[in-house]
Amino acid sequence: MASFSYVATNKSGDVIQGNIEASDRPGALSALTKQGLSPLSIDSLEKKGLASISFGGGKKKVKTDDIVMFTRQMSAMVSAGVPLLRALSSQHDHTDSPALKAVLGDIIKDVQSGMQLADALGKHPATFNDVYVNMVRAGEAGGILDDILRRLAIQQEKSAGIRKKIKGAMTYPLVLLVITIVAFLVLMVFVIPQIGEMIKGFGGEDAELPALTQVMLSISGFLTTKGYLLIPVLIAIVYFLRRWLNTTAGKHTFHRFVLKIPAISSIIQKVAVARFARTFSALMGSGAAVLESLEVTSHSVGNVVYEEALLKAAKEVENGKNLSTIIEKTGLFPPIVSQMLAVGEETGQTDVVLVKVADFYEEEVDVAIDSIGSIIEPVMIVLMGGMVGLIAASVMMPIAGLSTSIKQ
Repeated sequence: MASFSYVATNKSGDVIQGNIEASDRPGALSALTKQGLSPLSIDSLEKKGLASISFGGGKKKVKTDDIVMFTRQMSAMVSAGVPLLRALSSQHDHTDSPALKAVLGDIIKDVQSGMQLADALGKHPATFNDVYVNMVRAGEAGGILDDILRRLAIQQEKSAGIRKKIKGAMTYPLVLLVITIVAFLVLMVFVIPQIGEMIKGFGGEDAELPALTQVMLSISGFLTTKGYLLIPVLIAIVYFLRRWLNTTAGKHTFHRFVLKIPAISSIIQKVAVARFARTFSALMGSGAAVLESLEVTSHSVGNVVYEEALLKAAKEVENGKNLSTIIEKTGLFPPIVSQMLAVGEETGQTDVVLVKVADFYEEEVDVAIDSIGSIIEPVMIVLMGGMVGLIAASVMMPIAGLSTSIKQ
């Protein structure tokens, strides 16, 4: 049995905090629901202990593509009438991923012992997140596991597509940035000192050099004599920055900051809206309750600001308010989202309506990423040209001055 801390609301709307013993996180969620509580957050107490510290010797993470392929194939096999254990065993025997094979081995043992598939998946949160587990649980309860797995595969493919699009758009600018930094360091460490000595040889030690040249020579002197100090300083900055970003305050500050950056904020908003619409529609379509769907969706959006807004929305929905009205007041979602939600609430087809919203914003994300990518490339080229130009100017200015003095 494991220990979990939880924050939940009771039927009166009061927030309750406490600890609960359960075999796993899904079991804790189920136990709290049976007590008449609506969980807002559930965290393992073990995560706060020394047992959670990892030094790189843990299990390898299962790739998203492998999970998508597993989900697709499971959907096809279950739909064809293949027994669940046989389908899992087939996936275990034929997967090329050692990490997924190890996870499936544990899941097969749990299912053979009588455990529900959702509970078995919930024991591997690093591979199967809350959205995945909750949808599978709803599918098992409703006898529509094949359809749920198909929905899951689509949702995961869409999410993976957005991540790949963002990474692809940032690859070229990052490569240019690295080349720029390396070129600058090479010039400052190996070229500028030689040119500085040459200039002093022509003009003498007392030669008056332009301010730009003096700055470049000072930077070069620091890098050649004390540049080694930059490495531990940069490592320390990156280490403490990553630790700070993993804290609640750090995440909140950073996520609020990115939502205020002009070019980036629109992409962040569209990605968050697309994830919300896709995940919430999938959960609602699987038969999950609205409050449970909102709570699970909030953790999958990827931005703490949106997560807090959705958790607050869940509380207000519990008090009888319409989700469309609440979403509109947050100021985080475009008007079309609340309007489409209102239509879904009126017609009883919230999942169908939100799929259209997700499709629309995923296309918007593609367009926005392409646009910002086309802007970043010339900016990086100009930055490289400016850097080389500054170094060239710092070299040519004193040479031109020496040439003039020699002619006179």
